[in-house]
Amino acid sequence: MNFDLSAEHELIRKTVRDFAEGEVAPVAEELDRTKSFPYEIVSKLGKLGLMGIPFPQEYGGGGGDTLAYALAVEELTRVDSSVAITLCAHTSLGTQPIYLFGSEQQKQEWMPRLCSGERLGAFGLTEPEAGSDAGNTRTRASLQDGEWTINGAKQFITNAGTDISGVVCITARSGNADNPEEISNLLVPNGTAGYEQGTPYRKMGWNASDTRPLTFSDCRVPEENLLGPRGAGFKQFLHILDIGRIGVAAMGVGLAQGALDEALKYAKERKAFGKPISKFQAIQAKLADMVTEIEAARLLVYKAAREKDAGRNFTLTAAQAKLKTGRLAVRCAEEAVQIHGGYGYIEEYPVCRFYRDAKILTIGEGTDEVQQMVIARALGA
Repeated sequence: MNFDLSAEHELIRKTVRDFAEGEVAPVAEELDRTKSFPYEIVSKLGKLGLMGIPFPQEYGGGGGDTLAYALAVEELTRVDSSVAITLCAHTSLGTQPIYLFGSEQQKQEWMPRLCSGERLGAFGLTEPEAGSDAGNTRTRASLQDGEWTINGAKQFITNAGTDISGVVCITARSGNADNPEEISNLLVPNGTAGYEQGTPYRKMGWNASDTRPLTFSDCRVPEENLLGPRGAGFKQFLHILDIGRIGVAAMGVGLAQGALDEALKYAKERKAFGKPISKFQAIQAKLADMVTEIEAARLLVYKAAREKDAGRNFTLTAAQAKLKTGRLAVRCAEEAVQIHGGYGYIEEYPVCRFYRDAKILTIGEGTDEVQQMVIARALGA
């Protein structure tokens, strides 16, 4: 068993790390404070080929694999979660459904623009009564005269309301009286009449990412905007969520690593009782626990990515990775704030932002409780 990254993967890591440290870190605090979407950074990510890493070059993608994608997400999150989730949601949730389930016409229409970062993709699943109970979709789509008419609402949707948003893939009940539980996925381009993006949420963290509710009022799209076979929506979005959990798990590792980086740097600089606090056993114990847990979690994320790339079932490992890394990110961010003392509570220090950004990693892409359900089900419990 070889734990070493290939030369290609090491290059991806270095490229994204250099970009994150050189382009994202200098503006991360300001973007968070002003709640400004990082348009310029997204454009640069697109030019570097990072907005479509795991997709074939024939569609404008980077031709990479899931592990390369996870590495990129990890390195971005070490510096800023808002930028990372923008790329993560765009790739895993916005673009993957079109690549996996779309017709060739749909792929040709959307993939090049999404992979280049010219347009952002979004995924509309969550509703007021359909969060963890994802199958409880209430949005409806009826087919008549070659058009789908959509009525309903979505919430907590990422990337749908920016100036470069392109398309959202939504879940909707598409059946009739004989099959009321049927769920299908539909593509709704930005600018479609009857499709309205609500006001952005005031969030605890991820302040520079775009998250808002969506409403559909007699919103009409062509029949060919159906994604894959009619009635396949539930199976499709379960698979998309599995893939998305690898990305969010990579975010957890990245945030934990970023918190450790900042804590170690501060501990070496801060002096108390005549010496750096990094020399005190209490601080050393915190740092040692953090780095050990991070390495274990990182290997779990990479395992999930490799399983997917190998074509094996990765549902269990992705859920384990998501569960482990979300909790770890919260714990490491808290420890980093504790090591900083009063300075950790001040916004000028990145660990304050890390602490606010961490909690959502135990909620988004399936709560910890949902991951436990997935894992228990895989055990046959």
